[in-house]
Amino acid sequence: MNNMELLRNPKQRKLLFGVGLSWLFDAMDVGIISFIVAALKEEWTLTAGQIGFLTSISSLGMVLGAVLAGAMADRYGRKSILLWTLLIFSIASGLSALATGFGVLCLLRFISGVGLGGELPVASTLVSESMPAKDRGRAVVLLESFWAIGWICAALIAYFIIPKYGWQAAFVIGAMPALYALYLRRAIEDPPRFIKQNGIRKPSFREKVVQVWSIKYRRSTIMLWILWFTVVFSYYGMFLWLPTVMTMKGFSLVKSFEYVLIMTLAQLPGYFTAAYFIEKFGRKFVLVTYLVMTAVSAAWFGYSTSVGMLITAGIFLSFFNLGAWGGLYAYSPELYPTKVRTTGVGLATAMGRVGGVIAPLLVGLLVSKGTGINVIFMMFFVVILIGAFAVLFLGKETKGIELADE
Repeated sequence: MNNMELLRNPKQRKLLFGVGLSWLFDAMDVGIISFIVAALKEEWTLTAGQIGFLTSISSLGMVLGAVLAGAMADRYGRKSILLWTLLIFSIASGLSALATGFGVLCLLRFISGVGLGGELPVASTLVSESMPAKDRGRAVVLLESFWAIGWICAALIAYFIIPKYGWQAAFVIGAMPALYALYLRRAIEDPPRFIKQNGIRKPSFREKVVQVWSIKYRRSTIMLWILWFTVVFSYYGMFLWLPTVMTMKGFSLVKSFEYVLIMTLAQLPGYFTAAYFIEKFGRKFVLVTYLVMTAVSAAWFGYSTSVGMLITAGIFLSFFNLGAWGGLYAYSPELYPTKVRTTGVGLATAMGRVGGVIAPLLVGLLVSKGTGINVIFMMFFVVILIGAFAVLFLGKETKGIELADE
């Protein structure tokens, strides 16, 4: 079954688009802050350190959200926790428009991050558990493709809305998911394999953590934690700073937004090719190949000087990095049984979000010390390769294998 055949199945299409739109709103919220900080840098005269802190604080909330939502979804269901996380981040995003100072904005971004970090592992697990084995990987990668659409929406809002109406308008638009949650409440259901677990004693959080780190799953857990940390570290370090990096390379704010929009468009074909290859060649092939090419693209971008080279390198960076993200979300839920699945994925995601906290702060520190962009992107080159090697040597292939319930 190819991508279009999967979308022709009414039940699967409704689930994919229903959860996918919530994923889109997630991405829009994360993406918009990268453009807003570029505008606030001029309006509030933020230092590089403050920019790093503001872009990191949401990831700090994501750490907490991923752990809490992952554990709660194993106990109370995927659907209900998905809706609550959607409401939390959209309300906090809308309130961010009212922020009058740096401290208040940071607090609201932290709360938004709790919702964002909670939604992503729950949403990917819900879709993964609802699909047959032959379509599962492709479906989750297609779900991830909504992330690219969300970033494109963020770039369009930045290009057309922020210069004319101010950054506050962008945050107001970010409150839209609160209304969408009302529709989603009726549109989706918990996966049958989770419903079958009802009535069975649910293990405590401590018991679930012990199982995730038991001998049976330890190798997969170590691999996932390394993979999530390196991917999120590099993504948030590179992409949240991308509009600011473009201004540092001498482009105007509007021109920077325009170039980043062009780069962002390359995310969609990255997802779609990964969706095809993940069922044809497997999860490990997609992750290793796309991560290695992401690393090469990062080094290329760091050393680019002309407009043409920057945009071309940025396009390749977007294409391969986001294709790898699709593989990551498809792969992670397949490594644990149903009763601890979102806990395992949530813990791995939380480890990744730690990387998402550190990277923007570290980039801010390095920029403030005068470190060259080429050196910073070579750091990402090395980190991404570590993630690729972790999958290559520690990962196991899960293509076509039914999800475990015990």
